[in-house]
Amino acid sequence: MEATSSGQPVASQRIADVIAERILNGEMPPGTRIKQDGLADELQTSRIPVREALRILESRGLVHLRANAGAWVAIMSLRDLELSYEIRERIEPLLLVESLPHLTDAHLDRMREIQDAIQANQDVEQFLVLDREFHWTSYVEDAAPHLAGMIERLWDTTQHYRRAYMHLAESQNSWIASTEHELLLAALQARDPGTAASVLALHIRRTRIALAAHPDLFAEEPPG
Repeated sequence: MEATSSGQPVASQRIADVIAERILNGEMPPGTRIKQDGLADELQTSRIPVREALRILESRGLVHLRANAGAWVAIMSLRDLELSYEIRERIEPLLLVESLPHLTDAHLDRMREIQDAIQANQDVEQFLVLDREFHWTSYVEDAAPHLAGMIERLWDTTQHYRRAYMHLAESQNSWIASTEHELLLAALQARDPGTAASVLALHIRRTRIALAAHPDLFAEEPPG
């Protein structure tokens, strides 16, 4: 069977990518039952690569599997989210500091373009795409792939809750996030790692506190 460089079969990885995209874009929200037979029929494959794809997604924290019970899009409790953001607050600035010495003017120019698009944007879904690109452009030159992978997982598993919160507090939250982006970009342009790390940590902390003010967005128990 053909395999990727990571050792995962190509078919399974492709299916995992399809499901992950649906989860991250909100098409399959937390708690959604994943019907393996339906996916196999839709994607014109057998259940075996679908099952392997779900295991890949479970390892990424996006899917919850229960033996002899099935698969669901993973649900996060409020405490889960708080821990995820507390971890991000501590380690994401480290990733930024690792990347900063290697960022070029082209990277910073691209961040400026993204930030201008954010300021002109009124759509929540587009904001989520732009916000992610803004931050990950600043991390692109890091030399710590394991750290980046850990942070990416934390971004992915909290994506639904950022989306829900943005819909609740759309205009105010967009303005605050945009202001924080401006401060972060200014610190990066000044090549000031200390200020950049502090601004990023505060940015993550504010989002955590804002999300925690809406406990109704979270489940206390996983499905099944």
